[in-house]
Amino acid sequence: MFIFKLLLKNAFRHKLRTLLTMVGLVVAICAFGLLRTIISAWYAGVEGSSSTRLVTRSAISLTFPLPMNYAQRLKGVDGVSSISWSNWFGGVYQTERNFFPQFAVDPVSYLALYPEYRLSDEERLAFLRDRQGAIVGRKLANKYGWKIGDKIPIRGTIYPGTWTFTLRGIWDGAEAKTDESQLLFHWALLNESIRKLAPKRADFVGVYMLGIKDPQNAALISQRVDAGFKNSLAETLTETESAFQLSFVSMSEAILLAIEAVSYIIIVIIMAVMANTMTMTARERLAEYATLKALGFAPGFVVKLLFGESLMIALLGGLAGIALTLPLAAGFGKAIGSLLPAFHVSGLTMTLQMLAALVVGAVAAAWPAWKMSRIDIVQGLRHVA
Repeated sequence: MFIFKLLLKNAFRHKLRTLLTMVGLVVAICAFGLLRTIISAWYAGVEGSSSTRLVTRSAISLTFPLPMNYAQRLKGVDGVSSISWSNWFGGVYQTERNFFPQFAVDPVSYLALYPEYRLSDEERLAFLRDRQGAIVGRKLANKYGWKIGDKIPIRGTIYPGTWTFTLRGIWDGAEAKTDESQLLFHWALLNESIRKLAPKRADFVGVYMLGIKDPQNAALISQRVDAGFKNSLAETLTETESAFQLSFVSMSEAILLAIEAVSYIIIVIIMAVMANTMTMTARERLAEYATLKALGFAPGFVVKLLFGESLMIALLGGLAGIALTLPLAAGFGKAIGSLLPAFHVSGLTMTLQMLAALVVGAVAAAWPAWKMSRIDIVQGLRHVA
């Protein structure tokens, strides 16, 4: 207890300097946490993917659809236990700024394949019965204040016209990383409209989702699927859901590397600032440390004082930085909406923040502690702070 009081008193002997150092540390740890959260949110789709699902798309490009008659052949592939399909819709709600993912899906098979979308039995049944019905994630519903029964007009960009859906259900994600920022509606409704406007474009889907029982055979099943459509008019590319999601993330890999680099640079900068603070502190107390050595205290005691003081400042600044990160991340996540749907500060990020703060404290005290442990008592007593 005596050591703790001594460290606390020493840490705040120069209140302004200590507070300014702590403010810099808080800002750095908070910025580090936010940048790490952005990276984690970017990979949320990959982390939230299931090992029991495969995605089959056109081997040429995702923009090329696949025929609907592929469904029966896919069901017959050895290892495939279930199948569903979806189309990207790409509309906007009210204004261009209100953009979020919308998919036309086969309701029965899709919801069976995605059990992490948790709906009540009543809402599920209402969605299945209403061809004009739609379901959305909780995050999206909260953003726009939607309630069950509301009419949601979506202006199509790929498929022209205004499409009005009736909200029949709001799902909650089974985990924090489950995407709750999507709107799903009936693929049959979209296909009927396409058949009327452009019959040749009807009966096509964007991607197929395949359910498998044994994730260890994912590569083998993928090969079987693609081999079945080899040399056809629409060859396929089948991959795990995580690989499919990672293909989108890889498009921004350079940006993510830059963000990660900046997060570490921030820590290095505050490390230099705090090292300067601890060096100034040690220089001002040179006579005190010399006196302690003259009284018989071992050099290790002086080292403990400097390390303890530095770690205490780092600990307080780190805790304050983590506490500030949580509301800032919540506000940032709300502002960016569906761009990064699973934006939350994870336990790993907070652990890294605290570890970064302690590393800063330890490294900042290393040089002055080593110097003070080797001071000459006579020269130290002659020093005037």
